[in-house]
Amino acid sequence: MASLVMLAIIVGCAAFLYLKGTLVQGIAMVFNALIAGFVAFAFFETLAAMLVKYSPGIAAWAQTICFLLLFILTFAILQTLSLQINKEKVDMGKWAEKVGRPVSGVVLGYVLTGHLLVALALAPLPSEYPYARFAERNPNLADPSAPLLSPDGFVTGLFSTLSKGSFAALGTPKSFAVLHANFLDQIHLNRMKGSVDVSLLTSAPALDVPSKAGVWEAPSTLRDAEGKPLPARPGEDLMLVRVGIRKSALKDAAKFTMSQLRLVVIPKGGARSLAGQGQAIYPLGYIGEGGRLEQKSLTEIISIQAAEVQDNVKEIDFAFYVPSQMVPMLIEFKRNNAEQVSTPVSGEDAPEPIPFAPGAPAAPERPERPEREGRQRGDNGASRSREDEPSGSGLSPAGQMLTGGALEEN
Repeated sequence: MASLVMLAIIVGCAAFLYLKGTLVQGIAMVFNALIAGFVAFAFFETLAAMLVKYSPGIAAWAQTICFLLLFILTFAILQTLSLQINKEKVDMGKWAEKVGRPVSGVVLGYVLTGHLLVALALAPLPSEYPYARFAERNPNLADPSAPLLSPDGFVTGLFSTLSKGSFAALGTPKSFAVLHANFLDQIHLNRMKGSVDVSLLTSAPALDVPSKAGVWEAPSTLRDAEGKPLPARPGEDLMLVRVGIRKSALKDAAKFTMSQLRLVVIPKGGARSLAGQGQAIYPLGYIGEGGRLEQKSLTEIISIQAAEVQDNVKEIDFAFYVPSQMVPMLIEFKRNNAEQVSTPVSGEDAPEPIPFAPGAPAAPERPERPEREGRQRGDNGASRSREDEPSGSGLSPAGQMLTGGALEEN
C-alpha cells in the first residue's frame, strides 16, 4: 500500500511539473520540501507537548498533527517566497526542461512521500499501516520491512546526519541520532498492540532512574526462569538497568510492551553527551521472582497495578544485551519519555536486583534509594526529599529535549 501511495504521489508531482512548472521551480520545490522536513523533525515534539497540555483529548494524534502542520506551513511559506523571488519563468532550454521537470517531480514526490509515511507512523493506527515494518507476533529487529526505495528512511536518515553534524554545535550539543536512535524502528515498535491495549505516550513524566548504581553488569550466576544459564553472545555484555515507573503516570504507563522500552547506547571512550550517533536496543526481560530473569517477547504486555507501587515509584530491573564497544546513555519509554542513566558499575558497587512479579503486592519498604540527579539535590548538592521537590515536569535534560519542557507532571 505504501509503495502504491508513493508511486501515485511521484507520478502526480512529475506530471504537474512537466505540464505546469519549470526546472527551476521544480528544484526550488525539492529544496523547500527538504527544509520543511527539517523544521518538522526538529520541532514536532515540542509543539505536540504544548498541544497535549492544552488539549489532552487529542494526545494520541498530537505528534502526527504537529509534524504535518509544521511541514505544510513551512513548505507553503518557502513556496510563497520562492514565487515572489522568481516571478518570471526561467527557461533552461528545450531538453533540460523536458528531462529536468519530470525528474525534479520524481524527487519531490519521493521526499513528500517520506515525510507522509513518517507522519502516519506517528499516528495511533494499527501496526500494518502505513506498512507493516515488523511482524506482529515475532518482530525481527535485524530485518525491518520498508516500502519501495524507503523514502521515510531517506528523510529520517538525512535529518539524523545533519543533527549530529552541522546542527550539533547549535545550543546544547544534541543529536536526533542519539535522542531518536533507529527512529523508524522506534515509532513502529511503539505501536505494536498500542492501538488496542496500551497507550503510545504518557501525559505525565513516567521515568525515574537512579543517579548512581542504576546500571550494572549482570552477575554470572544469573539464571532464567527455568534455572538455566543465560546464553553468551559474542561481542555483547548482559547488563541490568533499573527503571522506575512513577505512580503519577500509571494512567498511561500501567500497561506497556517491551517494544516500548529501549536503551540508547553510545560508543565507549567518548564524552557522555547527546551528540553523535546512538543505537537503540530492546530488553530481553526483567528480574522476576527468585531473582531469575523472566524473558519476554517484545509484544508481550506488562501490567503494573497501583497496589504494587511503593514510595510513588515502581522499580524494575530490565536486562539488555549491550554491544561490548558501547555504553548505556539513555533509557526511553513509550514515545515521549527519556532519562539519562548512570554510568555502569560492577562488583561490590552493583546493587541487589529487585524482583518484579506483576500482580504481586508491594514489597516491604527498602532503604532509601540513591538520590535522583537534578531532582532530589539542591544547587549546593544537599539532599532533598520527594515532598520537597519543586512542581513541574521533573524531566531530565534529555526528557526536556523530547518535550520542549511543555510536559507537566500530574
